[in-house]
Amino acid sequence: MIKSEIAFVRSLSSKKERAASGLFVAEGEKLVGEMLASEFRVRKIFRCGEEDRSEAGSVDTERVSPKEMERISALKTPTPVLALIELPRYRLSAGTGTDDLALALDGVQDPGNLGTIVRLADWFGIRDIVCSENTADCFGPKAVQATMGAIARVRVHYTALESFLARAAERGTPVYGTFLEGEDIYRAGLSAGGIVVMGSEGNGISSGTARCVTRRLFIPPYPGAAPTSESLNVAMATAVVAAEFRRRIR
Repeated sequence: MIKSEIAFVRSLSSKKERAASGLFVAEGEKLVGEMLASEFRVRKIFRCGEEDRSEAGSVDTERVSPKEMERISALKTPTPVLALIELPRYRLSAGTGTDDLALALDGVQDPGNLGTIVRLADWFGIRDIVCSENTADCFGPKAVQATMGAIARVRVHYTALESFLARAAERGTPVYGTFLEGEDIYRAGLSAGGIVVMGSEGNGISSGTARCVTRRLFIPPYPGAAPTSESLNVAMATAVVAAEFRRRIR
């Protein structure tokens, strides 16, 4: 690899450079395999070692040395394969959440949490996640790795979240939010469709977004009267909420 190529791949750890180039990075056999099997367009593969037969002839593949892979990888322990993939262009439908469940993320900052939430959405058959513009970038290296390939099947949108939720509520779409005070999720009536808002790690759901919420939900601790943790991690809370919504429609 020439120096400029190494520098370019490394630059894709920056959101600005990803936006400018229209590319993001995926690393690891499983993750790259998921991308190759999806509708994403894999632009180039860098491989350390023998070429995978499934890649032969289908994607531009370059053999690199272990030292070169270390230089372009964002991982502490580089894997044998790294791919450059075109950023998708999704259209956010005004009816998202009307007939099926969708998630909305309000300022989630940790890329690991974001990637885990994408993975959870994939597990529970949630195909759309609508993010506020100040939510972490799902195509950053840490977030992509945390999705474990789920990013290939879940559409992640970025928009002015308050406006989107306000319009959804006006159409009669249920907009749920998770708070420390609200209806016990295990006793509340839940719909098959709707949008569930999850707040940021430090501040929860912002006041502006909270005004768009039509149903406040609470995940109760057990036992209720005993001392317990102050709150749940946002990814853990998302897992509880998604599982309960899906349990109701079985």
